[in-house]
Amino acid sequence: MTAKNSRKADPGKGRRGRRYEEAEIPLKRLAQARVRLLDWYDRNARDLPWRRTRDPYAIWISETMLQQTRVDTVIPYYTRFLERFPDVESLADADLEEVYALWTGLGYYSRARNLHGAAQSVVTDWSGELPERVESLRELKGIGRYTAGALASIAFGREEALVDGNVIRVLARFLAVREDVGETSVVEYFWRLASAIVVGERPGDLNQALMELGATICTPRSPDCEACPLAKNCAGRAAGDPAALPLKKKRTRVRRVEAVAAWIERRGRVLAVRRPEGGLLGGLWELPGGELEAGEAPDAGLHRSLAQALGLRLTGLENAGEIGHLFSHRRLRLHVFRGLGVSGRVRREGFAEHRWLTPSALAALPHGGPTRKALALLGVADPESHRSRLRQACGEIQA
Repeated sequence: MTAKNSRKADPGKGRRGRRYEEAEIPLKRLAQARVRLLDWYDRNARDLPWRRTRDPYAIWISETMLQQTRVDTVIPYYTRFLERFPDVESLADADLEEVYALWTGLGYYSRARNLHGAAQSVVTDWSGELPERVESLRELKGIGRYTAGALASIAFGREEALVDGNVIRVLARFLAVREDVGETSVVEYFWRLASAIVVGERPGDLNQALMELGATICTPRSPDCEACPLAKNCAGRAAGDPAALPLKKKRTRVRRVEAVAAWIERRGRVLAVRRPEGGLLGGLWELPGGELEAGEAPDAGLHRSLAQALGLRLTGLENAGEIGHLFSHRRLRLHVFRGLGVSGRVRREGFAEHRWLTPSALAALPHGGPTRKALALLGVADPESHRSRLRQACGEIQA
């Protein structure tokens, strides 16, 4: 690999990745890799439900669900979602709360909210047909650079690149890119590589082959180089350390968060509150409470949170226990209480909505992982029950 105005310069030696802005693309090596990738994909591609359709809407749903989520987790959600919303019109007409309910347990709920909003835009602005061009796709809520490239190539056969963690890992090892992949110029270099290799026949299959290889063979740990179609010309393997690539900075330190929540019952109905749209768990329902301040005792923090956010005062408390939940960069410990008595009238501050509901109605609302676990702790719902229902409803679809 060479760089402009340099004699056989290794772009990986550039200070903080700057040389990658000028690095030339090894077109011949990528062309050879392209042939091997497609041949390997034809023989080894997994049989996944979204690969059995050419419907751009269905492919869009799959690509959205697959963002930061494992394939085996997505399959039953994908099937159930399309059964309820078989086309963009039915999704656009749906109530957002119903969309959230079908998404419950899949995580990253902003994806569901953006998908719903984008569906309404497709119906209003595009006569119900998903646009084909990357530039138009990126105007829709929740469709970024990667998803636009995936849809344009897979659904519409356009020569458009995509770059995700799998693609970066495969190309970083194949070309021995030894620079921090968190650097903007290095990421852009991978986009340039992906834009070069996608040119030619079957661009959608080529992109899927790259991702498939990264997901099944060129894995983060212990890559199976013996089974890799690119092994013969892989620079990382030739150097003897493919598993060391790609190079990444140390991960962001996980922040520990302490919070409280309470089961508050009045005349047989339980209080539920809905978070504002946007942000972590935006738009979802939960038990009232809030984060603890530094050094604050859980019971004192609960009294403070309820007074500030809802204008309520608990006249008795019972500690039900605690649950843990890990987000991408937060480790939550949630202290759960039962309120034995409550006074005051709800005056919301910071919540979008509140309802007094029967326990079964509360359990049926769309909520996130921490609330599922809290309800299970309180004996109201099994945190795995929704997954069990999905598996049964989908006839134990392949994992």
